[in-house]
Amino acid sequence: MIEATRGLRGSRLLSVAVLVLAIALVFRSLTPAVPQMADDLPTSIYDITIKISDTLFSCEIEFSIETCTDVGCKWDEDIRGDDIKLSEYAGEVLLIVNVASKCGLTSSNYKELNVLYEKYREKGLEILALPCNQFAGQEPGSNEDIQETIDVNGKDAAPLYKYLKSQKGGFLGDGIKWNFTKFLVDKDGKVVERYAPTTSPSKIENDIQKFHGTAS
Repeated sequence: MIEATRGLRGSRLLSVAVLVLAIALVFRSLTPAVPQMADDLPTSIYDITIKISDTLFSCEIEFSIETCTDVGCKWDEDIRGDDIKLSEYAGEVLLIVNVASKCGLTSSNYKELNVLYEKYREKGLEILALPCNQFAGQEPGSNEDIQETIDVNGKDAAPLYKYLKSQKGGFLGDGIKWNFTKFLVDKDGKVVERYAPTTSPSKIENDIQKFHGTAS
């Protein structure tokens, strides 16, 4: 009697398991397929083009005390409206940063980014400082300062940031957490490091030296 009861229970459990599996398969068949994000990504960072008037401060062209101060960066009027292919930076090390002029991290980051650029630009370092207003509205700008900001998260995220995040995920997810998240790209276009907003640019110097081949 006991053996018969156990057999009955076992068959019921098996039937329930089969039913659950069948429901799951039906649900999966009715669920629309979601396109893979990877299919929409470029194969290389050098396939990406960015619009300077929308995304770049003059700091990328001339990162100096005169053009980049504690309160923000000024536009270089001579380059406004141009597109630039990142393939033009092939063979150089890139430091890519989403910046905001009203952030508590702005002053220290701009100063230290300036130091890095002045020290390594002749050795092939380029800094792309990309204005972003997605975090607490800290890059409001004006028509004279910034025509548009760049989205780093969400469905309208710039292709550059979709690519960067696909190559180097972050802590607790790939999304950009705050202003001044930093990505380091080596001379071959490989995204080699990602740094949290609280990582100061001076802490990145050893990695810049390493990927420049100038480390002692």
